[in-house]
Amino acid sequence: MADDTRMTDRKFASRVDWNLMRTFVEIVRAGGIGAAARQLNRQQPSISAALKRLEDHVGTTLLHRSASGVEMTEAGKAMLALCEDMLESVRLMPHQVAQATKRVAGIVRIQIISGLVSPEFDEAIASFHRRHPAIHIEIRVSPWRQVLDAIEQGEVEIGVGYDSSVRGSLLYEPLVVERQQLYCSRSNPYFGYRVSRLQELGDEGFVLTGDDEIEIITHLRRRYRLGSKVNGLAEDINEARRLIVNGVGIGFLPVLAAEEEVRRGRLWPLLHADVEPACDIFLLARAEPARDTATQLFWDEVLRRVRYQRKA
Repeated sequence: MADDTRMTDRKFASRVDWNLMRTFVEIVRAGGIGAAARQLNRQQPSISAALKRLEDHVGTTLLHRSASGVEMTEAGKAMLALCEDMLESVRLMPHQVAQATKRVAGIVRIQIISGLVSPEFDEAIASFHRRHPAIHIEIRVSPWRQVLDAIEQGEVEIGVGYDSSVRGSLLYEPLVVERQQLYCSRSNPYFGYRVSRLQELGDEGFVLTGDDEIEIITHLRRRYRLGSKVNGLAEDINEARRLIVNGVGIGFLPVLAAEEEVRRGRLWPLLHADVEPACDIFLLARAEPARDTATQLFWDEVLRRVRYQRKA
């Protein structure tokens, strides 16, 4: 029986037309045979015939057709996963060949939010540079909305930031959950105390981060009328921290970006830990990329480390 199975596997691999698999993926992505034909600029009967040939090779039905489109069978779902893996492997071939022959050079352009703390991202940069010292890495820092716009407009290939919605043009890979905390300096009367009622802080002078403020913090401030008295503004987390440490006002900062100053006794967290606002920070790229080899290799390096950490 095992020999028969191996023989079947060899025959399938030698006889199947790999283009049929690509056509199958296009049918599923487009939502129907007619839509796939228009997408591929082919006649609808040829697309139907391609699907029939693939189903004959596999020996089972992959899609059920209806007036509203197509629905995958369980076999179709399994086939789609395999086909997408195959197409991704083909797409990566030039990048992997270049890596194997040590002919990789170029520039990786990244735009990130300020104050980012991510060991996985840092380790990816270090590992990537050791393997590809000829590749130049450029990092720009900007408010989170500018990160999203820069990727969509093709100014940079990779970004790290927050998003309050989902843009269909972008890929989102969770990188880190960022907890936020409200801090005051040692000179503030609230230093050493926790606040249970945020309304108490309505008259406190605030340090704001302008366009870099994430929406969960904006909503929280508005709900409790915080920040009506603005003592400082810095659209960079590091500079906002400087203003708060030096007593200009109280303000929100990412917990990891402030922990050293807390440890040194220069900042104090005013909120109880169980009510700290939190948001996802994503590794970002365009959904339909034409990435050069240097950028693709860096993207793969970060993803490998992030996904490994997630499983650990």
